[in-house]
Amino acid sequence: MGNKENKSELRIQYRKERADRFIVDSWLHILSAKEFENVKNVGSYISYEFEPETSDLNQRLIASGKSVFLPKVLDNKDLAWIKWSGDIADLKKVGKGYEPIGDEELDVDLEVIIVPALHVDRTGNRLGQGGGSYDRVLARSKAWSIALLHRGELTSEILPVEVHDQKVSAAATPEIIVRF
Repeated sequence: MGNKENKSELRIQYRKERADRFIVDSWLHILSAKEFENVKNVGSYISYEFEPETSDLNQRLIASGKSVFLPKVLDNKDLAWIKWSGDIADLKKVGKGYEPIGDEELDVDLEVIIVPALHVDRTGNRLGQGGGSYDRVLARSKAWSIALLHRGELTSEILPVEVHDQKVSAAATPEIIVRF
């Protein structure tokens, strides 16, 4: 079985495990990381369903004077970034989640990108939802990237990797940050 098939099976398993043990938590502690200290532009996302909660994180970033950019998925599965005011009225429902409304900024200079993930392994390999959108962004960015994970989703087992997969700089559970 190839890596692509393995990844598909793992996604099904990890989504079920996440739903079964979901607990609302906070990742605000990541804002004390040195990588957030002097940055102006942060890429983030609007969490949905059983993903790690980002609403308090996004609001705190905006309140601290940082510009928060949210992703909009393009037809080619790439991401464009839209500066978000923090107002829920500036979001629209798309599929299961939300996207920002506004002018797209394809080449915004993001210094930190907060990335969704289902699992991350001990070397920084990230298993996402399977569209490759964040891999495209990370491949062309010099930003420090941090994946948000629930407890038990940072694994010591090496995840299957394909050529296009990009590692993250760090991963955070509700308690810790692990840098790779």
